[in-house]
Order: sequence, then C-alpha cells, then structure tokens
Amino acid sequence: MIKTRKAVEGDLPWILELEQDAFSPPWTHGALLSEVYKEDSYFVIAVENEKKLGFIIMRSMVDCGELLQIAVGNQVRRRGVADFLMRIMLENARVNTISSIFLEVRKSNAAAISLYKKHGFKLVRRRKDYYINPVEDALVMSIRVV
Repeated sequence: MIKTRKAVEGDLPWILELEQDAFSPPWTHGALLSEVYKEDSYFVIAVENEKKLGFIIMRSMVDCGELLQIAVGNQVRRRGVADFLMRIMLENARVNTISSIFLEVRKSNAAAISLYKKHGFKLVRRRKDYYINPVEDALVMSIRVV
C-alpha cells in the first residue's frame, strides 16, 4: 500500500538522483534542502514497504499554492504513483484552505499535462522561452481547490 511521509534531509541523495532523470535543469542540493525545512512547503515522499517511489513539492503563500515539482522513479512509472501524489497534495490543500494552486510545465511534457488536466488543472497562459536546456515555453496551469 502506498503512503506518504514528510521528506527529510536524509532523502536528498535519492531525490537528487531522481532530479537528474526527471528535470532539466535539476534542482540543487541546497534548493531541495531549503524546501525540507520551509514551514510553507509541503514536501512529501510516496513510499511502499519502505521503498521510495516519488515525491511532490508544493509551496503555499497565504491561501494560494504553487506546485513546484512532482517526480516518480523510472521503475515505478505507470503504477499510479503520480496520480496518488496529486490526490494527496490536493487533499492537503483543501484541509489547509488553499483556494488555488498553479504550476508551470514544459509545453512538450504531454504526460505531465495529461496528469494535471486529469486532476482539474486548466491552462491559464503560456510563458515564452521560460525553460532552458532546451529553451522551451512553459504552460501555466491552475486549479480552484476550495
């Protein structure tokens, strides 16, 4: 059974490895460490029988949230882990009276866009040349939570 737990500093080597596979450019150790200790950061890891499967990071500001990252290990993709993490994050937002969440996603990341749409996110606008390595537009998406 998949469950979540709060990310801790000891998880960072595993997260950094997953970052290398999932993001360009990946976050640094310092950036991730900062999220572990931020009061306004919801940073959890999906685990099953002590095995780490994926993680999600959302930061809140007053009643608005920003989904910063979601990633799942290659060996457990297509098993519903990202879907599970999204549901847990949205439930956490509801409980904490976050009224809306936004995110940026590479316009070419069809799998992520599909996941976000499945959970009710809508396209708000495009940010031209937002990403580097390679240069690419970002789609800004948002959802009303409560």
